[in-house]
Amino acid sequence: MTFSVPFERLEEGAAFKTRGRTVTEADVVGFSALTGDWHPQHADAEWAASSAFGQRIAHGMLVLSFAVGLIPLDPERVVALRRVRDVVFRRPVRLGDTIHVEGKIAGLKAVGEDADAGLVTLALDVVRQDGLRACAAKIEALWRCGEPGADGEPAGPCGEMVWGGA
Repeated sequence: MTFSVPFERLEEGAAFKTRGRTVTEADVVGFSALTGDWHPQHADAEWAASSAFGQRIAHGMLVLSFAVGLIPLDPERVVALRRVRDVVFRRPVRLGDTIHVEGKIAGLKAVGEDADAGLVTLALDVVRQDGLRACAAKIEALWRCGEPGADGEPAGPCGEMVWGGA
């Protein structure tokens, strides 16, 4: 799947897989500092050693943020993220784990006759290096319609389209 095509050329069910990314201690400490979430499961190795996970783990929201960042969304096509839903954290991501995203287009919906963008729902699975799913989520993005014109801007509205899902 390519992330640079106009909305009307996307196909429901189209699948993709991203590159991987290793989660580091610097990532977890930086996320803790940015968010103020210093829960000992993420920040205290001794405390975490006696926890259910046996060691420190990445914040679930950090993992989800990495997932969105791993998807090569084209800034000329994707106007904005509109919604994150149905997030389920299934397994921990430990420091040193490498994750990637496996996903598909789960829904396409025109937002109106005069709109220059449609809603695209992406179903995501964040997968660890051992092949097990760490997290599942759906994100909804506002996606530009139309082939680019001579000036590089999208050429017009999506028109009256009926798509499944979303």
